Amino acid sequence: MQKTPTFEDLFRDCRRTAVHLETRDAYMKSDPAFIDWAAGKPLDPVERWAGWHALVTEATSRGVEVRRARIVSTPIGEYIRFEHEVTEALNIAAGEQVRWLTRRAATDIALPGNDFWLFDSRLVLVNHFDGEGENLELELSEAPDLAKLCETAFEAVWQRATPHAEFRPL
Repeated sequence: MQKTPTFEDLFRDCRRTAVHLETRDAYMKSDPAFIDWAAGKPLDPVERWAGWHALVTEATSRGVEVRRARIVSTPIGEYIRFEHEVTEALNIAAGEQVRWLTRRAATDIALPGNDFWLFDSRLVLVNHFDGEGENLELELSEAPDLAKLCETAFEAVWQRATPHAEFRPL
C-alpha cells in the first residue's frame, strides 16, 4: 500500500514549480499568530513559521520556482492586512514570489472553486475550508484536466496581478 504524501513530501519532491492560488479574504482566524497580530503584539514571521520558511528556502535554493497569487476584495479586511504585513519577511525572504490581484480585476477569469497548490504542473493539492476559513481537509489529485484548469487559472491571475513590492492595500 502506498503512503499518502504529506504537504511537506509534495514540496520536497517538487522539481520545477510550486504555485499556490489563494481566493479567500480570511483564513484560520483562530491562528495564534493572527490573534497576536490583531492584538498589537510584536510578531516575527520567520520565528513563528520557521518550518514553512525552511521548507520554501530549501525548495527555492534547489531551483524550484515558488509563486503565490492572492485574489483579494478591496478595501481589504483585517486578515488580508495581516497577510500583507508578514509577506515580505516570511514569503519573499524565503524566495517565494507573491502577487496580489483585486477581486474586481479577476471577474472575467475562470477559476477553480477552491484554493490549491499545483506542483510541477501535474499534482494538485486542493484546500477545503469551512465558511470561517478554517482548514477542513486537503485533497490530492493527479487528474490531468484538473491540473490544466489550475495551471491556466493561476497563470491568468499571475499575469494580471501586482507584485508584492508594488501592491498598496486599500
